[in-house]
Amino acid sequence: MQQGLLPLFPLQLVLLPGAELPLHIFEDRYKEMIGEVIRERLEFGVVLANEKGIVNTGCTATVDRVVRRYPDGRMDIVTRGRRRFEIVLLNDERSFLRGSVEFFDDESSAPISPEIHKRAIEGYNALQALASHHPLDSASEHDPQLSFRLAEPVADLTFRQILLSTRSEAERMKQIADFMPGFLARQRRIQHVKEVAPRNGHGRGFSGLE
Repeated sequence: MQQGLLPLFPLQLVLLPGAELPLHIFEDRYKEMIGEVIRERLEFGVVLANEKGIVNTGCTATVDRVVRRYPDGRMDIVTRGRRRFEIVLLNDERSFLRGSVEFFDDESSAPISPEIHKRAIEGYNALQALASHHPLDSASEHDPQLSFRLAEPVADLTFRQILLSTRSEAERMKQIADFMPGFLARQRRIQHVKEVAPRNGHGRGFSGLE
């Protein structure tokens, strides 16, 4: 198990356990960090960065594969979310940020009601259909952390961060079941605007939207 300080990669995204995350590494400090991660087969922490700094809860990632290396040291890599953690202390002694962290997992094993389970999966499948993607395969329906899989296509960073911090699968499934209808409605409006916009005028957009 990895000991000591965890290398941190602040990004404008929320990585969830099990999710795939492609990254293009181009800054010198992150070339150094990822190079070390690959050589020593370490985890690194992905944390959401916003206007206030970085959030306290993140998810580790490991490098699944290096897709391409460039002559100047840049890299295209594919990573995958692993473990959740909370930052206890930040350390800036190196070119990249590191942190002393505490790892955590779910604390509650409350049962998930069949109705919530059904609504959450239906919301996910509707969102997948909107993007012309495949619905959830039946083999995944009994994943003990299915909520993270269902949240993968949801782009709302605030919602993803809440899920990442929640320590109960039953609570996360309820949050997804309640969140999906409104999110789907917004996504359908966005898609409708994209479909209608090219037919209005000469590609300069159109009036009538607030």
